[in-house]
Amino acid sequence: MRLRPLVTAAAVTAALVVVTPAEAAPAGRVLGYVANNGGGVSVIDTATNAVSETIADSGGNSPYMAAVAFDGTRGYVTNSVQNTLTVIDTPTNTVDRAVPVGSHPAGVAVAPGGGFAYVTNYLDGTVSVVDTATLAVTATVAVGSNADGVVVTKDGSAVYVTHDVPGPGKVSVIDTTSNSVAATIPVGNAATAIAASPDGTRMYVVNKGSDSVSAIDVATRTVAGTAAVGFTPHGIALTPDGTRAYVTNSEFDTVSVVDLTTMTELRKVVVGDRPISVALTPDGASAYVTNFNSNTVSIIDTASDTVTGTVAVGQRPVGIAINFVPPATSKLVSGTAALQLRLLGFTVRGLNATLTEKHTGAPIAGQQVVFRTVKGNPLCTATTGSSGKATCDAQASLLIGLSTLLQGFTASYAGSNEHGAVSSHGYIRLL
Repeated sequence: MRLRPLVTAAAVTAALVVVTPAEAAPAGRVLGYVANNGGGVSVIDTATNAVSETIADSGGNSPYMAAVAFDGTRGYVTNSVQNTLTVIDTPTNTVDRAVPVGSHPAGVAVAPGGGFAYVTNYLDGTVSVVDTATLAVTATVAVGSNADGVVVTKDGSAVYVTHDVPGPGKVSVIDTTSNSVAATIPVGNAATAIAASPDGTRMYVVNKGSDSVSAIDVATRTVAGTAAVGFTPHGIALTPDGTRAYVTNSEFDTVSVVDLTTMTELRKVVVGDRPISVALTPDGASAYVTNFNSNTVSIIDTASDTVTGTVAVGQRPVGIAINFVPPATSKLVSGTAALQLRLLGFTVRGLNATLTEKHTGAPIAGQQVVFRTVKGNPLCTATTGSSGKATCDAQASLLIGLSTLLQGFTASYAGSNEHGAVSSHGYIRLL
């Protein structure tokens, strides 16, 4: 596990191996973001099922839930003690901003297209509307007591908000054009989490006090069915095809697998102590469950509905979101090398380039940079050190030609799953 910012030291090396961007095209990563009630956000790399780093949450010591923007380039975490929304740049996993919202923010959802984030303020009974371009609250909508779960419709026209109140529960529907409550839908007792079907026709509400899940028809805004689940359900996530739901039973230490066509429970999967939230990978192959009292995340294989792994995270994990995250944009700055004539060729001394993250300016260490002439002749390859700088000398034959060398060189980085490919031009001067 690593805490950002992190710089990995690497010795500078030189070689004649050529690596092109096409040979190592970056694919990005599928990352899980776990908001720990004890502080910080644990980042799980789902390829290895290990915590790759922990993000400090801008002074917020009690994040409650987490949601990741649709394109994977931003994450939003509510801090229920500091009354802020922490904004994370997910390619670099660094905190960009802490946006003040209402009292005890709980849930957060991002509109399709990413234009707005909607934050439920539990103690205020309101929803803060955050413009994701300016990261400012542009509206506050009064919805009623204990606003908790939140989701945006597929067309972005409405926001559904649950209310974690004793006795009969309700879901408030906000019209996003007027930012006002347009409807109220009765559901089960103490409604908490809510999830939308992939086709946008249904909303599924977890009723903590009724041990059930309500299916809401979006067109009619009425309850179309109810499924019984385990004791004190809390979180919900749907498979990408919308046929099944995974519902955490927080006082039963299980996850109910629900057939959404028949609204019946298929089975229960035993997980850790007090499961709270659940999220599925984009391909639907795995479900990740936060276990509040175990300080762990259980991994369920959705083909067999069995637990295949457990990941230790921070203290009292609550919210979780999983998304594909593209490589961070890289920046490569080339310098100037010196050309020395030899009897049978040339020596190019001090070919150099510095590789950094464009968003943060942090150096990228331990990565290969390939140096070539402007015509593509290989010169040398070097590895970036702790400052992000790669340096090497090259021996060039007479066949390359003096005029070609004096046109300068090209430095290129092939990229990785974490950092994007980039190239730049440098200069060569005669000694």
